Amino acid sequence: MYVILLGPPGAGKGTQAALLAETAGLVHVASGEMFRDNVRRGTDLGKQARSSIEAGALVPDDLTIAMLLERIGRPDAAGGATLDGFPRTIKQAQALDDALAQRGRQVEKVLMIGVGEAELLRRLSGRWSCPDCGAIYHEATNPSRVDGHCDRCGHPLSQRDDDKPSAVKHRLQVYREQTVPLIAYYQRVAKLVRVNGEQGPREVSRDLLAALEAVSA
Repeated sequence: MYVILLGPPGAGKGTQAALLAETAGLVHVASGEMFRDNVRRGTDLGKQARSSIEAGALVPDDLTIAMLLERIGRPDAAGGATLDGFPRTIKQAQALDDALAQRGRQVEKVLMIGVGEAELLRRLSGRWSCPDCGAIYHEATNPSRVDGHCDRCGHPLSQRDDDKPSAVKHRLQVYREQTVPLIAYYQRVAKLVRVNGEQGPREVSRDLLAALEAVSA
């Protein structure tokens, strides 16, 4: 089963993807971690993508798709995967559909985690991240055990410039312009399920799992 998690920045996609991986046996494939892994291992794809990453530009779609197909082709993804951070545009969604179709596969379900703008601003303004492994923390809801350091790898945490309020508003505008059209794209093929992301994490997870169980039933 291949599942896409959609939602604005701060909707909790990473947290929920990890929960789905644990409870539904779906590998969590996060685009950012996938890029870092390829660059870290010095793969051919990673070398090609590195210049884009270092320039702060988007990794070209063809490289991203190639990395994604390599990742979901590994043995640990035999039972399926949850895609977090990709696709971001209709062009990317179409490229993903075409690539999976060539393997006789398809995206079974698209789970849209909806959160209002006021709540997103609250969540993102207190967010800190690990620049080394990508782990995410929040001052109020998910602080690290050791103040200022990542629980996973021990690296000092930092707050990204794009997690500051003015930048967050810009990110949400970009999301609306580029990614929201994906909602209509997946609605047309009856694959979209909306989940209230302003509930507690357990309730969101419950609703996401219910949507997946409806697919496999």
